[in-house]
Amino acid sequence: MFTFSSIKNVTWRIVKRFLSRVLPVVIGVVVAVFFLLRLVPGDPARIILGDQATDASVIALREQLGLDQPVWVQFSHFVTQLFTHFDTGESLVYGESTRTLILERAPLSLGIVAIAVMLTLAIAVPLSVAAASHQDGPVDHMVRVIPAVGMGMPTFWVGLLLIIVFAVNLKWLPVGGIGDGPLQPFLSLVLPGVAVAIAAIPPLVRSLRSELLDVTHADFVTTLRAAHIPERTIQFRHVLRNAAVPTLNLFGVNVAFMIGGTLVVEKVFAINGVGSLLFNAISSRDFPVVQGVALYCAFFVVLITIIVDLCSAAIDPRLRLGSS
Repeated sequence: MFTFSSIKNVTWRIVKRFLSRVLPVVIGVVVAVFFLLRLVPGDPARIILGDQATDASVIALREQLGLDQPVWVQFSHFVTQLFTHFDTGESLVYGESTRTLILERAPLSLGIVAIAVMLTLAIAVPLSVAAASHQDGPVDHMVRVIPAVGMGMPTFWVGLLLIIVFAVNLKWLPVGGIGDGPLQPFLSLVLPGVAVAIAAIPPLVRSLRSELLDVTHADFVTTLRAAHIPERTIQFRHVLRNAAVPTLNLFGVNVAFMIGGTLVVEKVFAINGVGSLLFNAISSRDFPVVQGVALYCAFFVVLITIIVDLCSAAIDPRLRLGSS
C-alpha cells in the first residue's frame, strides 16, 4: 500500500538520481559530442556538395549552415537549440529536424532492444537457476560453458549466422529489411533482437549464478530449511529475490551495450533505424544528427539506470531505508 511517506521517499530518490546522474551525463555528452566531432578531419560543406564543387559554393554553404562562425558561437547556438527545442538543429544532409529524423526511426531500434531484453531475461534467469540448483553437475557445467562461448562471438557475426540458418536455409524469418504484412514488422526484428540478446546473456548468467550460490549457502536459508519451508518457496521468494539486486544493476549496464549492439545489428539486417541514420550521418559529417543520436541514446541509458535503481529499491527494502 502506498503511503505519503513512501511516495515522498521515491520522489526524493528520483530527484537525487536525476541531479547526481542525469545532469553530469547530459553535460558530459553535450560537450564531448560537440567538440570531438569537430576534431575529425573533413569539411561537411565539401562532402555535401561533392569534390567537383567550386570553392565559392563551398564557402556559401558554410555560411548558410553557420559553419564559418567561431566554435564558441556554434556551441552556444547548439546548447540553446537543445534546451529550448530538445533538438540539435537541422540535418546538414536531409534538411529536417534531427528530432524528427530520430523519432521516425526510433520505434524500430526500440523494438529490437525490447525483444533483446525479453529474450535475455527469459533465457538468463532459468539457466542461472538451473545451474545454481545443480552446482558442479552436468547441467551446471553446460550452462557455464555455453555463455563463455557466446561472449567470444561478435554481434555482427552472430547476426550473419542467424541470417544464414533461420532466413536463408530454414526460411522461417525475413532476411532483412521491414516487411509490409501484418506480422512482418515484428518478424523482421526477431533475428536482430536474438543477435543482441546472445551478447547480453552470458554476463548475466554468470553473475546471477554466482549470486544464487552465495545466497543459497547463507545462514538465513539454512534456518528457513530447518523451519520446513518448501524448497520452491525458499528458492523463488528468498534466494532469487536477494540475488537479483546485483544482477539487476549489471543488467542496467548491459542495456547500454544492447543499444550499441542494436545500432550495429541494424546495418547487418538492412533495417532503417537509428543505427543506419547514425552511420550515414558519420560518413557525411552530419554534425547535428550524430549529436542528436548520441544525446538521445544517453538520455535513454540514464533513464534505464534510474528505472533499475528504483526496481532494486523495490526488491530490497534496505535500499529504500538507505535513501530516505
